[in-house]
Amino acid sequence: MEATGFRDELAAFGRLGVQIIGASADSAPANTRFRRKHDLPFKLLCDNEAKDLGTAFGVWQAKKMAGRSYMGIVRSSFLIDADGVVELVFPKVKTGTHARDVLDALDK
Repeated sequence: MEATGFRDELAAFGRLGVQIIGASADSAPANTRFRRKHDLPFKLLCDNEAKDLGTAFGVWQAKKMAGRSYMGIVRSSFLIDADGVVELVFPKVKTGTHARDVLDALDK
């Protein structure tokens, strides 16, 4: 839902000069299948081995589900300017409305 929301709002992001790049802890072949299945027109980076990207952005964290603890990605988004400075962070996103939430924040 999150990825297709960004796909569906891509023109609106383009008008604002925002480029969308996703990242996933899945393998490159899994990312390729996902991109094709959902017709995603943006890059999807692969962070599946050392979790370097997830660790650097602080989203590779301990999580709990059904009484089980494990490491995983906490869904988050980052608005990064042309100089590589993180301008805005969207932690713990709501997948169904996230693309619209980001656009609303950009309007402000």
